[in-house]
Amino acid sequence: MSEGSRKIRVVVVDDSALVRSLIKAMIDAQPDMTCIGAATDPYMAREMIRELDPDVITLDVEMPRMDGLDFLEKLMRLRPMPVVMVSTLTERGAETTLRALELGAVDFVAKPRLGVAQGLQEMAIEITDKVRVAAKARIARRPVARAAPPSNAPRVAGAAGVGLSAGERAALVKPVPVTYSRVSTEKIVAIGSSTGGTEALREVLGGLPADCPAVLVTQHMPPGFTKSFADRLNGLCRMHVKEAEPGERVLPGHVYIAPGGRHLSVKRSGANYVVEIDDGPPVNRHKPSVDVLFRSVAEHVGRNAVGVMLTGMGRDGADGMRVMRDAGAYNFAQDEATCVVYGMPMEAVKLGAADHVLPLSSIARKVLDLAAARA
Repeated sequence: MSEGSRKIRVVVVDDSALVRSLIKAMIDAQPDMTCIGAATDPYMAREMIRELDPDVITLDVEMPRMDGLDFLEKLMRLRPMPVVMVSTLTERGAETTLRALELGAVDFVAKPRLGVAQGLQEMAIEITDKVRVAAKARIARRPVARAAPPSNAPRVAGAAGVGLSAGERAALVKPVPVTYSRVSTEKIVAIGSSTGGTEALREVLGGLPADCPAVLVTQHMPPGFTKSFADRLNGLCRMHVKEAEPGERVLPGHVYIAPGGRHLSVKRSGANYVVEIDDGPPVNRHKPSVDVLFRSVAEHVGRNAVGVMLTGMGRDGADGMRVMRDAGAYNFAQDEATCVVYGMPMEAVKLGAADHVLPLSSIARKVLDLAAARA
């Protein structure tokens, strides 16, 4: 730590004394951070935040006296600050965690249901890395995000925001004035994202029409969360969004999300593209890795691809995006002002991999303009 810099000040909020002590110990063991308080519930946390003014808080989802989501919603409305959620790896935990990200949490860690002590200790690097990222994140007071409708809501082909009222659809999905009917099935859009990416993806994918070229997405996410994430997006988007499955054909009008903990890539099968799912080792410390997706797109799709790099920490995907550009693809990177963390896009720009740097709100339309121009 450089001279004159100060440590990241963290408050831990969890009703489990064991979890509080473990997280506090791993934070205090880092040379660049310190745990300045540990609260058993949101009411105690509220007082600590007022008195201690932390840089980051870690927040349990399920707590007594006030639910973690209720506290997070109030916090982000009244006193926005970086929050890392601590959730359980269950289907219900996944839904709750995704809602927390909608409300403004920077990131999350999934604590194990069994063997909590050993499991958390093994996650010390992940937890402290996410606290560091959160401390640098851009946090702004935001309107409360709407919850996604149930994933089993009836769908109407091409409808924007299925199951929502006209007003809700207008708020969630920006209209795209031009319809790109029958855009070539050869076109593929490849998107990489990490910290802050769940909400960035919701905006980009929500701006794409039902007949958009196929979209392949690698979002850094652990196993157990991507199915719920895809289902939530599917209820908000005009395209059909699903967790990718090995061997399935890549079709226009569909979005394929990399399964948590496995790599997503694409290959040719005759005249078609098909999905490949790989359980190989992490790449750039990530699994799924954006580099794996982008390199496969460069090899098998070439100039018919559009690449998009969204918010995220680190440099995963930068090299792969450069390979895509060398193969003739056209690439976009999200700009610094609209990123939660300007890491992955910055690295792509520094490497000369991005043709344009755009604010988040402009990416969907530019992707469509380019797809139509190259059809």
